[in-house]
Amino acid sequence: MATEPGAAPAADAPPEPPRPAVDWELASRRARQLARPGPAVPPAEAREFVAELRESALAAPAHVGAVTGLLEPALRAGAGPVYVLDRPRWVDANLTMFRSLIGDVLPTPTGPWGAQATGVELAGVLALLSSRVLGQYDPYTTTSAGTGRLVLVAPTILKIQTELGLRRRDFGLWVCLHEQTHALQFAAAPWLADHLRTTMRELLGTLAETGDGADRLEQFVRALPRVLRGERSDATSSSLLDAVLNEPERDLMAEAMATMSLLEGHADVVMDEVGPQVVPTVRKIRRAFERRRSGTSPMDVLVRRLLGLDAKLAQYRNGAKFVRSVVDQVGHDGFNAVWAAPEHLPRAVELADPQAWVRRVHG
Repeated sequence: MATEPGAAPAADAPPEPPRPAVDWELASRRARQLARPGPAVPPAEAREFVAELRESALAAPAHVGAVTGLLEPALRAGAGPVYVLDRPRWVDANLTMFRSLIGDVLPTPTGPWGAQATGVELAGVLALLSSRVLGQYDPYTTTSAGTGRLVLVAPTILKIQTELGLRRRDFGLWVCLHEQTHALQFAAAPWLADHLRTTMRELLGTLAETGDGADRLEQFVRALPRVLRGERSDATSSSLLDAVLNEPERDLMAEAMATMSLLEGHADVVMDEVGPQVVPTVRKIRRAFERRRSGTSPMDVLVRRLLGLDAKLAQYRNGAKFVRSVVDQVGHDGFNAVWAAPEHLPRAVELADPQAWVRRVHG
């Protein structure tokens, strides 16, 4: 644009801020509408149950430390805050975590596949998971204590405990042992949270950098009907994730999944090794929980296929098998070398060959 002599040139218009990939507020509102509230209990019983879960969460780290030999990290893990939440608040906690962790590297949607549609899809997934997830350790939401936070989903713990006919206090403590093992892992390996964050952001960053990330997200959505009908193809062979990842990205995902398998399998092993002296009905709980994990009801099949939870189930089992084999060979002290550095994490191929990991790390 021409200017008069002596006049300052017109300033360039400020660049438009990047459009968000997800309408986070819409996702929260929609998930709250979709999430089932859980079992109705009298207020006094609800308060008693919440207090019971908090007590179990505080007791669990000492037992986890005794099994693993990591007493000092267990003490640090036990110092973190415990949040006992309902399902909508669990959804909001995860949306907050996702937004801060990966919100800025998600591909910007184009065309009809907009941030609102992404928000609705994310809301549907989280609403489904809120009725299945018992708890989690969140290392990415920093608290005033300078640690992550332990989150327990009270309605889901109570519902599953009732459905399986388990002793309430035992089941609550068993869940807390699992989640506090995760807290211990991040305390024993201070580099672990950044390592996982970098891997996730690298994976999502490749979607944005290739320029076809939004197109592949649309492919993800178009795959939904085929996945739900049970049609098998290269794009839907294991989960919806396969519909949007190319081969190098699948390799990166395989390494990330190996790490997640290690973490989940280790937590499963520890929660059982605490034993009946702490959780009197631990063996009954494990048998009942494994039957539930392997459930084949139409709804179970639908949800597992939709979310790739068959792969999640394999994570627990493969990871636990790896941990047990390593502990049998070199004990918990030898296994604990895994927390020393990222290079000590098992590679995807080593997960099925624990002795290869022992040879590589211990010589």
